[in-house]
Amino acid sequence: MASISIGKQGLVRVLFTAADGKRKTIYLGKTPKKTAESIRIRVEHLLNAVSSRLPVDQETAQWVGGVGDDLHAKLAAAGLVPPRQSAKLGEFLKAYFDRRKSDAKPATLTAMRTCRNDVIDFFGENTDLRSVTEQRADDFRTFLLSRKPKQTRQPKLASATVARRLKTVRLFFEHALRVKLIDANPFRDVKAASTLPEDRRHYISLSDTEKLIAAAKPMWRVIIALCRYAGLRCPSEVLSLKWEHVNFKTARMTIPSPKTEHHAGKAYRACPIFALLRPYLDEAFELAEEGAVYVVGGRQGDAYRATANLPGGWNNTNLRTTFEKIVRRAGLVQWPRLFHNLRASCETDLAADHPFHAVCSWLGNTPAVAVRHYLQVLDRDFDKASGHGSAANAEADARATQYPTRAEPATSRHETTAATGTLGILGSRRLLVDTVGCSAKEQVGATGLGPVTPPV
Repeated sequence: MASISIGKQGLVRVLFTAADGKRKTIYLGKTPKKTAESIRIRVEHLLNAVSSRLPVDQETAQWVGGVGDDLHAKLAAAGLVPPRQSAKLGEFLKAYFDRRKSDAKPATLTAMRTCRNDVIDFFGENTDLRSVTEQRADDFRTFLLSRKPKQTRQPKLASATVARRLKTVRLFFEHALRVKLIDANPFRDVKAASTLPEDRRHYISLSDTEKLIAAAKPMWRVIIALCRYAGLRCPSEVLSLKWEHVNFKTARMTIPSPKTEHHAGKAYRACPIFALLRPYLDEAFELAEEGAVYVVGGRQGDAYRATANLPGGWNNTNLRTTFEKIVRRAGLVQWPRLFHNLRASCETDLAADHPFHAVCSWLGNTPAVAVRHYLQVLDRDFDKASGHGSAANAEADARATQYPTRAEPATSRHETTAATGTLGILGSRRLLVDTVGCSAKEQVGATGLGPVTPPV
């Protein structure tokens, strides 16, 4: 227990017995009785933590972090807290970045660099880490939310963007806490709403996808098909897919995932070759040069991949400009988040027809991420649930055939057709032996094996 002693001249002392049995004294000088009582209570909390070898509670830790250097030095001399270390914000962030260069991906470093610049702009490079309080952290959040083009020459940040940046800054200060440069993380409870605005969601129908493919050159046809019919991330997964990852015989692909490869067991994932995708893989293979390695190959594909080796990684790979031209050429209105919404539309369709856990496995995300960022509620869902309109029942029957992994034969089990072929694997190239001499595209048809539904 700690007690307060007031001398003849009004000098206040806090007395207590340390864990080693020795009497300790903290001299407070002329201090109001109420303040002295508050310090006494905190000293008791610290003493209990030291005696029991347990961490102090969050409230006491924040109090320790907020006291001046003079009082903190007295607490340290009494053995209640470790000696205070400190660092300037700019020095700390530079050291943190130097350490993360060895384990963070280029795109992650780019995002972190943006957050670092925000922090330096607001707090100042020479600011002491310990001077960043919870109130100042709240002010920083307001600073991000209230940014206007006239002040920063940048568009106003969306709430979801602010949430991501606050999360990164929270990681900065969490590291400072771990290395004992601060006593509490001032950003622990500073957050922003991380929701995707509805106007950023867009469903690309199968008919619109066919318009895009019809307006595209061969290389871009397979890019669009991989994004919309198989949900690959673009550009990283689309440009990393090799022919050796594609098994036409089993109708499966092994998709490399640069985004998640640093997680154990997440470098690759298995995915079906969906029937809607198959014709465009067939076409890409037929047009590929002998010995081609990548599904999206040629000089242009190699040029795209080369940009990923520069600082910034896949963020340097610009497929957007060409795709915007294809959207306009197809007679469509450009939608937000061009490639993300292709992938989201694919997952929305798959989730309507297949077990949800299987869909998440195929596309490489978790159910929580899928629900929050990908799945969309469409008009057809309302119509199907209510039975409204004659199209609702037809939609229910048609949905089951949009994403089959293999086409069911039209004849009985014991019958055969003339258009049969043998598929084999030879190295990283597929060998097609067609008994009737027609191409894979002619066998399947220009629109795939599933019916094309009208736009929603």
